[in-house]
Amino acid sequence: MLDVRLIERGLEKPGKTKGGLAAAMGVRPGAVSEILSGLRLIKASEIAPIMEYLELNSVPIMGRVGAGASIEPEYEQVPPEGLGEIELPFPIAEETIAFEVAGDSMLPKYENGDIIVVYREQRHPLSSFYGEEAAVRLKTGERYLKTIERGKSPSSVNLTSFNAKPITGVKLEWIGEICVTLPRGQIERLRSKAAARARKAKATGGRTLDK
Repeated sequence: MLDVRLIERGLEKPGKTKGGLAAAMGVRPGAVSEILSGLRLIKASEIAPIMEYLELNSVPIMGRVGAGASIEPEYEQVPPEGLGEIELPFPIAEETIAFEVAGDSMLPKYENGDIIVVYREQRHPLSSFYGEEAAVRLKTGERYLKTIERGKSPSSVNLTSFNAKPITGVKLEWIGEICVTLPRGQIERLRSKAAARARKAKATGGRTLDK
């Protein structure tokens, strides 16, 4: 079941309104207010249109993360809004962003072209990530997908890969904790489904409100 807080967060997005959500669900306008106040439960058939209208499962792809390649954001040709969006098969409760994996140094777990979804804000101290794979941004600007290992000093780390030499003695500006990994094949299937839904919605011309 969808959490009401997810719906409230979705309605804060530009262009999203209670009236628009009601139209997407095919219900009278007051039904959305009743859901938000706890007077009405969400029906199973309403979950998909709510997620689609409020884009609760859409995550922006904000660039590439190096797994063998070295990604320098200031030279990376990515528009401010990112490279597009990926629709997950479920809603995301936290603020997340996505990166496309570039390179093969993290094979066989991560392949070139995979998508990793990470938390936008670093939620835990550096020491809690030792031994864990994560997206990282160095103080010098480069962005990688690596395993974080303890460095020689408390503020430095070593970044290791499955198939490449370690990067030693570097300092991190940001750690993106991985919450979802999407293989290339799954990404293509998700995008095909999203395109099919868009074509169907365009063909049907929307829904009719219940009385």
